[in-house]
Amino acid sequence: MKKLTCLFCMLLFVSLASIKAYAQISVGISINVAPPVLPVYTQPACPVDGYLWTPGYWAYDQDGGYYWVPGVWVSPPQPGYLWTPSYWGYDGNVYVYHEGYWGRHIGFYGGVNYGYGYAGSGYVGGRWAGNSFQYNTAVVNVNTTVVHNTYVNKTVINNVTVNNNTSFNGPGGITTKPKPQEIAASKEDHVQPTADQVTHRQVAVKDQNQFAKVNNGRPTTTAMNKVNGSRFTSEGHNAANSLNPGNKPDANTAKKDNPGNVVKKQNVDNSQPEGSDNNQHRGNNKPAKANNNAQHVPSVPSRHPVNQQHRSQNKPKPQEHEKHR
Repeated sequence: MKKLTCLFCMLLFVSLASIKAYAQISVGISINVAPPVLPVYTQPACPVDGYLWTPGYWAYDQDGGYYWVPGVWVSPPQPGYLWTPSYWGYDGNVYVYHEGYWGRHIGFYGGVNYGYGYAGSGYVGGRWAGNSFQYNTAVVNVNTTVVHNTYVNKTVINNVTVNNNTSFNGPGGITTKPKPQEIAASKEDHVQPTADQVTHRQVAVKDQNQFAKVNNGRPTTTAMNKVNGSRFTSEGHNAANSLNPGNKPDANTAKKDNPGNVVKKQNVDNSQPEGSDNNQHRGNNKPAKANNNAQHVPSVPSRHPVNQQHRSQNKPKPQEHEKHR
């Protein structure tokens, strides 16, 4: 009897450990209104060696509707981790929000072309070499007086202009399906958005100028050089901070953060940079530690592309789903 009890305890422990490792889902929402198209914008220069670019996206607030969360450079939770962007997917008769996450490999993000290395599948804007991140300056904008770990791989650039900046996956949008490697990546251990990323979204939802119903799909601030840092318009100029009107933008900031090598939004293919290997482990540039306890913004719950549950509604009012880790 004691042996059976011990065996049961061991099986229960393994089961719970598996849930902790793979159930990286918090709260999801589904609505019946499609998100606006993606705005085209200029990427500000990377402010700190070791920061990674996280593209802007449309989030949803049940009171105000869709609002734009600016693209921003952030510190990854730990070396070797890459960012899989969030995306909206149409499944049946509702649009479901899938939260982004950190992991050692890029997962499925709906086939959405966010630009700057995120062409719809994978990431070609840089690569890890041990604890140091190397930037592909053919794709991303960095100030080489600040960032020294760079390389150039122009083979990933596709100069064909795409006029359709669709922001969701599904009928009427992008119909790309997950690739085998993206499905495998979704089953790996993940880290939720960092505390800085959560703060970044909280600031965006408080700014009425970021809401599509106010800006008609043209947000005032499309990108930022870092969380709580300088704000930029789609053309790369300084954007006023409507949450603090008395704090006027520094006239010199645009020059500092956009030092002449500004990269416009590009459409790139899905190949990896030549010689890239995201699982190498060399170097000493170690980013900040992960914050696995960061809380998500209630107005923009999250969901991963596996084991989803949702239901249709008559009104575009978000529905909360089961909360996991």
